[in-house]
Amino acid sequence: MEFSNIDWEDIAQATLDTLTMTGFSLFFTVLLGLPLGVLLFLTGKNQLLEQRGVYALLSFIVNILRSVPFIILLIVLIPFTLFLVGTSLGVPGTIPPLVIGTAPFFARLVENVLREVDRGIIEACQAMGAKTHQIIIHALLPEALPGLLAAATVTTITLVSYAAMSGVIGGGGLGDLALRFGYQRFQTDVMVVTVTILIVLVQLLQFFGDKLVLRFTRK
Repeated sequence: MEFSNIDWEDIAQATLDTLTMTGFSLFFTVLLGLPLGVLLFLTGKNQLLEQRGVYALLSFIVNILRSVPFIILLIVLIPFTLFLVGTSLGVPGTIPPLVIGTAPFFARLVENVLREVDRGIIEACQAMGAKTHQIIIHALLPEALPGLLAAATVTTITLVSYAAMSGVIGGGGLGDLALRFGYQRFQTDVMVVTVTILIVLVQLLQFFGDKLVLRFTRK
């Protein structure tokens, strides 16, 4: 297999675009998904702010967004993306659907992580007269931090996969490069390189994510 015809500048730019899409999307995913996950937990059965109607509505919305395949979500959200950022192509046009596709996923992970927190910690805080927001900020989230970091790691890897998939509609990055050159022009060498970079990227993300989890896990 020949690699001499590969434009390494294109590969580098595509890698940078993928990292940019992943980074910005992760920021907004956590910004939206973390409060949503906390709210799902708090309004659930036997929790601090139990509201079955609110929980059912939020859970329904989250489940709908999670059930739509991302490739379909990309297409459905084109009008919204055009309205929001002015384009549905490239890095800017990919970030909104990435966030909408992964924020509900992250929120559900957050909810599950918070459910694993020892109920006794919450009860102890209540016994000391702590208010709900104090329990969340000073007890619930710190205690759940390792699990939240693990959830963020899984979400980041999912974002890398989705970012590559966005190449189907001209989203840029490694997926776009693999599609245009590796598939449409039958350049197997480009396909091999892009897939290799994606594999290495996922491995690095998992490695550093695991390190962070271990770092913040209380012995």
